[in-house]
Amino acid sequence: MKAIRILMLAGAVAFAACGAQAQTLRIAMTTSDVPTTGGIPDNGSEGGRFAGYPIYDALVNWDFTRTDAPADLTPGLATEWSVDPADPKRWIFTLRAGVRFHDGSLLTADDIIWNFDRHLNKDAAHYDKASASYATYTSQVAAYEKLGDDRIVLTTKVPYSMLPYLISRVFIVSPRQYEAVGSDWLAFQARPSGTGPFKVVSVTRQTSIELERNADYWDTTRIPKVEKLVLMPIPDANTRVAALRSGQVDWIEFPMPDSIPSLQAAGFQIVTKPYLHVWSWRFNLVEDGPLKDVRVRQALNYAIDREGMVGLLNGTAVPAVGIYAKENKFFGEPANAYTYDPEKAKALLAEAGYGPDKPFDVSILLPTAGSGNMVPLPMAEFIQQSLAEFGVNVQYEVADWGTVLQGMRTAPGTAGVPHRDAINHGQPFGDPTNFYSNVTSMGGTSNWGQYRNVEVDRLMAEAFSTFDSEKQDALIAKAHAIVVDEAPRLFIVHDLNPRAMAPNVKGFVQAQSWYQDFTQVTVE
Repeated sequence: MKAIRILMLAGAVAFAACGAQAQTLRIAMTTSDVPTTGGIPDNGSEGGRFAGYPIYDALVNWDFTRTDAPADLTPGLATEWSVDPADPKRWIFTLRAGVRFHDGSLLTADDIIWNFDRHLNKDAAHYDKASASYATYTSQVAAYEKLGDDRIVLTTKVPYSMLPYLISRVFIVSPRQYEAVGSDWLAFQARPSGTGPFKVVSVTRQTSIELERNADYWDTTRIPKVEKLVLMPIPDANTRVAALRSGQVDWIEFPMPDSIPSLQAAGFQIVTKPYLHVWSWRFNLVEDGPLKDVRVRQALNYAIDREGMVGLLNGTAVPAVGIYAKENKFFGEPANAYTYDPEKAKALLAEAGYGPDKPFDVSILLPTAGSGNMVPLPMAEFIQQSLAEFGVNVQYEVADWGTVLQGMRTAPGTAGVPHRDAINHGQPFGDPTNFYSNVTSMGGTSNWGQYRNVEVDRLMAEAFSTFDSEKQDALIAKAHAIVVDEAPRLFIVHDLNPRAMAPNVKGFVQAQSWYQDFTQVTVE
């Protein structure tokens, strides 16, 4: 019944948009609700993809112009940035002149400071408690100040060469619009104002976000080609496919894998591309249990038929044997190569005191859908059946994506929180700060399972304190090799970011990134 209700909602939005059909792009997201639109989007990284970058800019943006390599950074509201030669913790950003918010007001250096106060200054009248969910992105900022009308300074806690990657997710909103809606962040979500290529027209919870072209966008090469962009939450993959087939949407995120051949036969476009993303279990390494033993964790990694999982997904993923793929410069040279090796898995389990004659239970938190989670229920069943052969009894706690996100932000062993041996979900690793925050003791709440390794900490601290890119790469690769061997995760697959589109959707070139550029798309 829920799937039918969602489909009817999608149809209602499609009907409302039909007046400008040729100029409207309608996208079905995998989320169960629309992401929040006030500049701190929820719903994980999918929130950033749809309710972040289309509406807002950061000081530093992502470059989608090159699609034959992983996306990297490009100037956003800052035209350039540099580290003070006298102080490696002091970053100077030169601001872009003449940028206007959607409310018509000009961007100033004071506005940037106001936005950092929103995130970091608990004494500020406009401090936003929701900023806790984005704390990773401001975690290295110790101080910030205006340095004239066209420059601001960010000072880091320690020398931190990857700061531009972090602050690429600090979206800049209009202080004037915040005041105009009564200085209330909830009211701001309904009538937000950023500087991005799309403006928010309306937000209807559980139904849609309607955006329109910002014809005055400062980057004239990225003024949207469509007049409207309508974003709809449809968490069920089969319902998304039905909405695409019926013409109620033009584009869907992650189609049901077994629907792909028939979609292609009917003339729909299927677009895939590798990018830095992994679907894995994140192990709880705090509370006692079999997973505290590295031999058990390695055994589970040898027990998974990843090629079989790729077959289940109809080729929309590739096997994962680490957080990064083998061909990535950060992969390194681990001792363990996690092929499907049942005998090795059984031997490692037996060495640790486990096996079919001495089984053990694991409890896993699993999302029903959501940001980068592919088709989690059939995938989880595949893992459950696979591990049962080795005496590992997998019990799933199935929850909506918002609940899983909250679970990831709550440390294992916290009073009142159910015991979970792992959390199973998809996660982007589009820049080195993602890896840093997830595998070091300096990672804060991002390191849910609280994996700790002194050498990994040392390597990553050194990598992030140097400004030599070749040295950074070598140090991160060494750290990743240790992570692979210590297996704080069950590495399963890297997805290929599949999406399906109607034949009349033109101009989209998929970037090797979690984030994508919707400004060049047309609907004929």
